[in-house]
Amino acid sequence: MKVLFVLTSHDKLGDTGKKTGFWIEEFAAPYYTLADAGVNVELASPKGGQPPIDPKSTEPDAQTEATRRFYEDEDLQHKLSRTKKLSEVRAEDYDAVFYPGGHGPLWDLASDRDSIRLIEDFTKQHKPVAAVCHGPAVLAEAKAPGGEPLVKGKKVAGFTNSEEEAVQLTNIVPFLLEDRLKELGGNYSKVDDWKPYVVTDGLLITGQNPASSEPAAEELLRMLQKK
Repeated sequence: MKVLFVLTSHDKLGDTGKKTGFWIEEFAAPYYTLADAGVNVELASPKGGQPPIDPKSTEPDAQTEATRRFYEDEDLQHKLSRTKKLSEVRAEDYDAVFYPGGHGPLWDLASDRDSIRLIEDFTKQHKPVAAVCHGPAVLAEAKAPGGEPLVKGKKVAGFTNSEEEAVQLTNIVPFLLEDRLKELGGNYSKVDDWKPYVVTDGLLITGQNPASSEPAAEELLRMLQKK
């Protein structure tokens, strides 16, 4: 089995002068969940090369067993520094796609034409699409085969308005993910802030926050093993 991970290339947190990127835990935990089960995981990003790491995700209170393993894993760090360009990957070469979060995707992947094409192709090919935390922002402009928003009528989760408020970025982000998913007709649901929560609808898997990243990958693994 082969799964593509797509990471953000965006590193600017709006006009704050601060940095953003992808959230390490949301990459590391799903990566190891799949890789340890024998899945071949390949990495891509819009610009290729080293994707930016959100500095907040390196702070002590954001660390987990998976992140600590990542910091000691030189092979994975090297692999991460050489992500493929998103424009050069094709859905037919993979069994599924996974989008880690971090705030970066709100700025680039949400409207990236290559990413949208990829998601739509995975959907047409009846392959799983998984995204966690801010990762579901990548679904914002993706369309179902009939032309409707991909998330319309589907059960979805993603970073909540109250979680965004808790990190004090409500007025910084280009859009609030919870609101956007609802506006698109998604059947959005959530649990208490920072609690793990994953929903599936057909081959679409979405998770609410960093705590949901490993459960989302476990759900993806179950889905792949059934095929």
